[in-house]
Amino acid sequence: MILSLLSLHVKGPEYFDNRVAALAVAVCSFMVALPESTHLMTKRIAFGQLVIVYVSTVIHGAQRGVVMHPIPVASSTALGAIASVLAMLLPYPRLAYYETRQFYRLYTENAAERLNCTLEAITASDNSTALGFSNQAKSLSIVGAKLRRRIRSNLDGMQWERPQTRFCNPRSIDLEEKLQDLETPIRGMDIALSSCTSFPVSVIDEKLRGVLLNCRGKFSQKLDQKARCFAPFDAKTTAESKKEIFNRNLTIADKDLPTSFFLYCVQLLLDDLLLAKKTEHIVEKTQKTRMIREFVTSFMPSKHNLVFAFKCSLSLGLAMLFGLTYNKENGYWSGLTIAISFVTGRQPTFSAANARGQGTAMGSIYGVICCFIFKRFGDLRFLSLLPWVVFSSFLRHSRMYGQAGGISAVIGALLILGRKHYGPPTEFAVARIAEATIGLICFILVEILSQPSRAPTLAKSELSKSLRTLQDCVGSIPTTIPSQRDIPSSSSQALREGQHRLKARVCRLEEFTAEAKLEPNFWFRPFHSGCYTKMLESLSTMVDLLIFVAYSMEQVTRLSQKDGVCRVDFQDRVKDNIELFKNRIGIRLKCLEAIIRMKSIRKLVNDLKIKNLPCDVESGEYANAEAYTTLSGNDEVDGITGSFLQLLEELANKTQFNKDEEMLKDQLLLHYSCMGFCINRLMRETLKIESEVKELVIWENGSIEVNFKEIYCKISTLCSR
Repeated sequence: MILSLLSLHVKGPEYFDNRVAALAVAVCSFMVALPESTHLMTKRIAFGQLVIVYVSTVIHGAQRGVVMHPIPVASSTALGAIASVLAMLLPYPRLAYYETRQFYRLYTENAAERLNCTLEAITASDNSTALGFSNQAKSLSIVGAKLRRRIRSNLDGMQWERPQTRFCNPRSIDLEEKLQDLETPIRGMDIALSSCTSFPVSVIDEKLRGVLLNCRGKFSQKLDQKARCFAPFDAKTTAESKKEIFNRNLTIADKDLPTSFFLYCVQLLLDDLLLAKKTEHIVEKTQKTRMIREFVTSFMPSKHNLVFAFKCSLSLGLAMLFGLTYNKENGYWSGLTIAISFVTGRQPTFSAANARGQGTAMGSIYGVICCFIFKRFGDLRFLSLLPWVVFSSFLRHSRMYGQAGGISAVIGALLILGRKHYGPPTEFAVARIAEATIGLICFILVEILSQPSRAPTLAKSELSKSLRTLQDCVGSIPTTIPSQRDIPSSSSQALREGQHRLKARVCRLEEFTAEAKLEPNFWFRPFHSGCYTKMLESLSTMVDLLIFVAYSMEQVTRLSQKDGVCRVDFQDRVKDNIELFKNRIGIRLKCLEAIIRMKSIRKLVNDLKIKNLPCDVESGEYANAEAYTTLSGNDEVDGITGSFLQLLEELANKTQFNKDEEMLKDQLLLHYSCMGFCINRLMRETLKIESEVKELVIWENGSIEVNFKEIYCKISTLCSR
């Protein structure tokens, strides 16, 4: 409102025509969108206010004073805000804090059911029973993921309702960490369960089966108390079960890694250990850095925000110009259609515009029909909005229309049924649909100009970056035990930071993949969603495994500082196994990253010919052909795992002299078995990714056979020259 008052005072309402109004909207929208700290909802409201004020100025001109143009808009906005607050409070308050507690309670119930299913599956007496419980756990995990998203979406509201928690006790409502620490062991149990090849599991005897099944009630009680009071459960109630699982785990650690890892995760849940928690000095340093960065960036707009401001400015300016040119009286709707729907990140442009267009048309037609039905009872036609609001709520959560289509459908009906003295409803509906189409066309054109890269292209680029980050994570796995003075700067912290970067990359890859699935292909090659979905599953599994690797390495480092622990010989052999794993996986990931970055095999061959380089690997002119090695398959994975199992067996049979030394050895055995399982699964997931990359290369190049060694040698030779 301040911006509109200033511009109207400087220029004068009588001088506002289509071009001046479009320019004013563009400039003011840019200034509104530029601040980093302003909430997106605030910006959307400001965009809508600017559109209404300037269109009203063009229509009425000097008939109203400078102040009289913004006042009705500000008053309507205030009434809308009051209505929103009343809607939140009636018929009962729906505050973010209470909704979060409710969703957290539902999530803990979901987690308890998942735990019951996984425990039933691991102790099943046949394959069909295990498969049934496993599938049930997978369906429950999908529901759990939705509940976690609902919880995260309410965290901002909790801070708004209880702002004192930001300053007095900022970690009191930090549910992100609580959810992560509860979810990670459960996902680890799912990973272990998927690694079991047949049921019943041979190493699970009747006594261990009874212990695991007895844990179901204790887990349910524990999670129920978490849901009620947001507090950790008293570990004393589970001490007996923890001791039995610990003892059983020791006997099978060197015989069956998946079952041992499953019991390892059960014990983590019983202990309430914080797997994802950083050390205090890292947390403090990160918080200080974040506060300084936020203070600096509050004065300097980022590149991302500049692009967002440019998009909003150009879209609204063009929509205003063409909308007023087409129909001055209804010029509001071309700008308002897109003003309330801007997002700061990427979105499926064509799909979102299509959903908004269809929602606008459906809502307008519904409004016209209701106006005809309630022609004689005009004051009662608002009642017809109630069933439409209910129906539109289903549209908002549908896959076809989503939030954009659902909101457009509600607004389309509301504008028809909520206005008076504007002429026949049919004419207004047609005019508004036409204006909305103009606005959506401007929105699509600006989106294409500002973000010309297609979602499939970005997904492929992000996949390459994800593999590069994964390669860095594997390379940062420590192989030596640091000395006492090196513990604060342990390399396991570097692995944790790399895991966080990888998780962010995988989330971005998931966003691009979802967008690519929704967008039309036009004349481009269809997006191979199946390959990307499977690679996302493997990458997500590897993200979870790296958390356990970092945690187990931290525990091994801590235990190895104590006296009496078997050191040199055993640790050197573990180091050799980890180094072998890192070398094999590192080369494989580097190869896959280079192949994914390749545009096409045909272009690669043409580039080699242009530079007079050999195209045949068998010619012997490739210096790096002999250095290239790959995973030979499951046999090599089993070989590395078998070597690790042999080391665990030697450690288990190692004779100690006192009780303390024996306890240290047992704890080392647990953490080394966790590491062995994670290494095994990381290699197998890499093989799955390799298989999907090969299928993707065949899909993109139309080749029958793909030789990764030949392609990688050509790429590396071309880069070296």
